[in-house]
Amino acid sequence: MLDRFKQFWQGVMLAPFINLFIRLGISPDVVTLVGTLGVSFGALFFFSQGWVWQGVLFITAFVFSDLVDGAMARKTGRKDDFGAFLDSTLDRVADGALFGGLALFFAWHHESHLYLVLSLVILVMGAVTSYARAKADHLGYDAKVGVAERPDRLVGMLVPAFFADLLDLWWLLYISLWALAAAATVTVAQRIWVVRRQALARAAAQG
Repeated sequence: MLDRFKQFWQGVMLAPFINLFIRLGISPDVVTLVGTLGVSFGALFFFSQGWVWQGVLFITAFVFSDLVDGAMARKTGRKDDFGAFLDSTLDRVADGALFGGLALFFAWHHESHLYLVLSLVILVMGAVTSYARAKADHLGYDAKVGVAERPDRLVGMLVPAFFADLLDLWWLLYISLWALAAAATVTVAQRIWVVRRQALARAAAQG
């Protein structure tokens, strides 16, 4: 859903940073790594301390690296696939830190076993969502479907978490976690179903 805004962010809002990094000779891989380290530190440190809205602000400063590195690679005419591999791999690290940090928050500061478990469900289903697409691509299928891809999960957690802590409206985060857990699970099911249909069609065509 949020992919439609990617061109705006890369072409307008983040363009000055993209051009500056290129002029300075900074590698897109460095941007990817720094972004992942920033997001991971922000989530694991701030959330585990109970500082949720502060953590969201810190994380937001680094999360846009996911748009900057790809745009830099395209603008500089990079040909190899390592950047895409690194970006996808480190995205899993950042996602694990985000929802793992939220789980620590619910374990240590805002004690709730239910929302701790929901945070872990989203973490696991998010990883399976990405794995399902990667495995489908490897087998020659298209699994780019689903109601909760990575940008949706990030915004769907970070925005409610910020206002929940800042305004003491925790029901915003509770509703968001229920919605994200359901949507992430449905996304996994969608990808399995879509690949199954493609696999059966391929088998029938070969048969």
